[in-house]
Amino acid sequence: MAKDLFSSHPPFTPPTTEEDRLSWLRLIRSPRVGPTTFHRLMAEHKNADAALEALPDIAKSAGADRYAPCPREVAEAEIDIARAKGARMLCLGTGAYPNTLASINDAPPVLWCMGHRAPILRPMVALVGARNASSLGTRMARALAEGLGHEGYTIVSGLARGIDAAAHHASLKTGTIAVMGGGVDVIYPTENAVLAAAIADQGLRLSEQPMSLHPQARHFPPRNRIISGLALAVVVVEAAEKSGTLITVRDALDQGREVMAVPGHPVDGRAGGCNRLIREGATLVRNVEDVLEVLRRLQADMTQEPKQSSLPQAPQLAPDAHSLHQRILDLLGPNPVAEDLLIRDLELSAAAISPALVLLEMQGSVRRHPGGLVSRA
Repeated sequence: MAKDLFSSHPPFTPPTTEEDRLSWLRLIRSPRVGPTTFHRLMAEHKNADAALEALPDIAKSAGADRYAPCPREVAEAEIDIARAKGARMLCLGTGAYPNTLASINDAPPVLWCMGHRAPILRPMVALVGARNASSLGTRMARALAEGLGHEGYTIVSGLARGIDAAAHHASLKTGTIAVMGGGVDVIYPTENAVLAAAIADQGLRLSEQPMSLHPQARHFPPRNRIISGLALAVVVVEAAEKSGTLITVRDALDQGREVMAVPGHPVDGRAGGCNRLIREGATLVRNVEDVLEVLRRLQADMTQEPKQSSLPQAPQLAPDAHSLHQRILDLLGPNPVAEDLLIRDLELSAAAISPALVLLEMQGSVRRHPGGLVSRA
């Protein structure tokens, strides 16, 4: 059988019982535990209960003496809210979790879902763009969403006004997924309340955030990595030079996703980002067929067996812990850099560096960013 390039199998057993799911939720909701730290704790301790038990000692070694994981009753309350609102928990490693999203470095361990499962089982394309979209841009978004939907693709977007809303409206009948910045039960912007209800009825709403959380600006960049992570490719319809849409593009490139863009008039500020993306190598999109041509190539590539190196890796010895921590902090600055680049600069194995990064994150000395980036806090 051909290997799926997006297949990902976590080095731990996914939850199978309600008690397991409760422990997963407690772990990801614990202070200073983000998706990447969650993955590393689970890889080291094999299950969430053992990771929760180890967290206070890990935090203590990072200088946090009064650390406490997420209380059981807090996680139970979130599950009760989800049950009352009709939301379902989707956990990394289970059969319902999409392989595309599971393949990214910081895949959400837990997602809350409202709606139907069917859209997430089909190949997905992200369609994103300006909130202050022009009439022409809105029509283009609708045409692309409708055409791709009829060809069997689910449209993924962020439920924002403008291009996102147009894409969702046009793909309601064929399959659409809205990735939320806040809780899956909190509609933002409120002007899209009717659309959000229709998506829950005919499509799917997703969020990694706690139930009933009202979104803040800091929640949207992590949300964007899920939009691109779900998709085979990202299509941008209207984006200014400094548009938030370009955060999604940056995530897509970090995740190895294809980026496509619809060109616009040079004097229209809403086209500046798209035109620059095309100049820098993004595929120019004139119509649905341009997108389908790329998608067919990507899906053909997915049937090819990836080449694996037969060269053995030389063993590497980890330096003294304090020395390693200082070396990491010396290399990091306020601007995020790729963790892979940090590992290469340190000339050590990921296995040697990962525990040190977890401790520094728990200590508050290192901050993680979407797309596998880290910076000095």
